[in-house]
Amino acid sequence: NDNHAWWEEERATDGSKWRFLEHKGPVLAPPYEPLPGHVRFFYDGKPMKLSAAAEEVATFFAKMLDHEYTTKDIFRKNFYKDWRKEMTSEEKSKITDLTKCNFTEMSEYFKAQSEARKQMSKEEKLENERILQEYGFCVMDNHKERIGNFRIEPPGLFRGRGDHPKMGMLKRRIRPEDIIINCSKDSKHPKPPQGTRWKEVRHDNKVTWLVSWTENIQGSIKYIMLNPSSRIKGEKDWQKYETARRLKKCVDRLRAQYRDDWKSKEMRIRQRAVALYFIDKLALRAGNEKEEGETADTVGCCSLRVEHIKLYPKMDDQEYVVEFDFLGKDSIRYYNKMPVEKRVFKNLQLFLENKQPEDDLFDRLNTSILNKHLQELMDGLTAKVFRTYNASITLQQQLKELTSPEESIPAKILSYNRANRAVAILCNHQRAPPKTFEKSMQNLQTKVPANQLCVCLCAWMMVEVKRKAVQRLEEQLMNLQMQATDREENKQIALGTSKLNYLDPRISVAWVKKWDVPIEKIYNKTQREKFAWAIDMAEEDYEF
Repeated sequence: NDNHAWWEEERATDGSKWRFLEHKGPVLAPPYEPLPGHVRFFYDGKPMKLSAAAEEVATFFAKMLDHEYTTKDIFRKNFYKDWRKEMTSEEKSKITDLTKCNFTEMSEYFKAQSEARKQMSKEEKLENERILQEYGFCVMDNHKERIGNFRIEPPGLFRGRGDHPKMGMLKRRIRPEDIIINCSKDSKHPKPPQGTRWKEVRHDNKVTWLVSWTENIQGSIKYIMLNPSSRIKGEKDWQKYETARRLKKCVDRLRAQYRDDWKSKEMRIRQRAVALYFIDKLALRAGNEKEEGETADTVGCCSLRVEHIKLYPKMDDQEYVVEFDFLGKDSIRYYNKMPVEKRVFKNLQLFLENKQPEDDLFDRLNTSILNKHLQELMDGLTAKVFRTYNASITLQQQLKELTSPEESIPAKILSYNRANRAVAILCNHQRAPPKTFEKSMQNLQTKVPANQLCVCLCAWMMVEVKRKAVQRLEEQLMNLQMQATDREENKQIALGTSKLNYLDPRISVAWVKKWDVPIEKIYNKTQREKFAWAIDMAEEDYEF
């Protein structure tokens, strides 16, 4: 059909280059509006008027007052340190103890504002639509393409994930002077606000970002890019999963080679082979070197230290067990106990000899050496390709094992989420339980007994007329029970990361087609737009 023809034509082109790019630039965060007079800040029980700069930073804390973050010592310490930098000398002399600060009136004011925004007026909706039409689209090679998030993130407090050492620090306002614009030389260049200028306007057709800037917390570069549903994004996604499928064809050869390398006479080759085994079996990240100024003690496979592993010749009736305990990406703790092959265990014992806890486990290896080796094994191969391959193949295998033809649609969805959860656990995609978790679970649990009572009453009064009503109630009850089970099991696992970044969507599309599950039960509207190419292409007999 037309979709297949278009895709065959498009995938023959170089999706990373464009010939023409024109856009209006970003929408900057609005300037700070001082609080109305009746909303006060209190210090040591007394109202205190703050300067505009100090008040703005105080509002960031107030907006998060009900969140667990504001109870954490490191968050409070970092916030207070950065807040004092925005205070006047008089404010610094008065505000000396964060525990004496009362942000309650501010917090209540912002809660009311949030509720009011939910009741958006017709005029506000029209204005949002106007902004979307003006800034939310670009022209790339004669195609009108949707832009992802075209709004610059407003200033606030850095949250981070896990126990990030920088949580609570002030994310500063991004100004035009911080922003790099990328567009065609022959396009109408975006205009900065009056009286300002962009940091730079460049014309690099080898990248697909439209706007970039450097944030102040970790010094990382942020981008405005095309919407995930754009043609170029779809092309890159397709290429990513095709690379993982190419790995599938040669993975047995690669595994045989690194197993053989465990016996090498060269220590560097043994270390490389054991690291590759961990990347393959545990979906570990390679572990890039930290940038200057990075304080979080995060590591990946190549940067593991002696203190991050423990070896047990025997544990819980298993032989050759390795215990991992370290902080991975975004300061998320990785903890795992895994039995390994005897030769891996013996090599690890060798790598640990005469080393201190702070010494590198793989002292003859770094990410550059590993990546070069991976490229020699297969063109385009990286540690991330192994994660994509192992995540996708795990999903496919789990779906085959968990899905039963006799199951209802809710039961099939539960099976899908359990398969997805197996991948999320493999990739260490954790999250804190949502703030609303307990409340939503209570709501579900109160519905379940009510439905059970209705089923019992209908069954007791059973006549032919009531039979269909009982059947409907039983289905509703089963759906509620499935939802409660699903929510409880997913409480601390983030399913979205693997679903959007590591799982070949054609596996999921094939599964919903085979088992007649509505695709909207698996992918929401935004996700369906992102994976439109897969929805068009995948058949129910698709094999990764």
